[in-house]
Amino acid sequence: MAWWLWIVMGGVLAAVELAGDAAFYFVFLGVAAVLVGVLELGGAGLPAWAQWLVFAAASLLSMVLFRKKLYDRVRGGLPGFDNAGDGEVVQVTEDVPRRGRTRVAMRGSEWTATNVGSGAIAAGAQARVVATKGTTLRIEALADETQPG
Repeated sequence: MAWWLWIVMGGVLAAVELAGDAAFYFVFLGVAAVLVGVLELGGAGLPAWAQWLVFAAASLLSMVLFRKKLYDRVRGGLPGFDNAGDGEVVQVTEDVPRRGRTRVAMRGSEWTATNVGSGAIAAGAQARVVATKGTTLRIEALADETQPG
C-alpha cells in the first residue's frame, strides 16, 4: 500500500478516537498506521504483507505497553484523583432530581456531578461531594436543603 494511504488511515483512525468516548484503542491503530507510512516514505520498500504485519505488531505492542497508562492519565487514574474533592461543598445551579446529573464548579473547573442523595437538590442549593468515580462527582444535598423526590 502507498505510504500516503497509511498516513491517511492513521489520521482517520485518530479522528475516530477523538470523536468517540476515548477508550484508547483507535489511537494506537492510528499511530501504528502512521508508523508504517513513515517507514514506507523513508524507503523501507516492504511488501504489502510485511506492511500489514508491522501495522498489526505495532498496534498490539503499543496497546499492551501504553494503553492503561494513557487511559489512567487522561480518564482520572492519576495518584490522588480517586477522592478528589470528597467533603467539599459545591453550588448547584439547576434542579437535580435524585440520580440526576448536572455540572458544578469545583477548584476552578467544571465537573459532571450525579445526585446520589435521597432527594432532589434545588437550583441554588449547596451540595457536598461524597465520592468521586472517574471524573464524575457524587453529590448529596446538605441536610437542610433536601427536597422530596
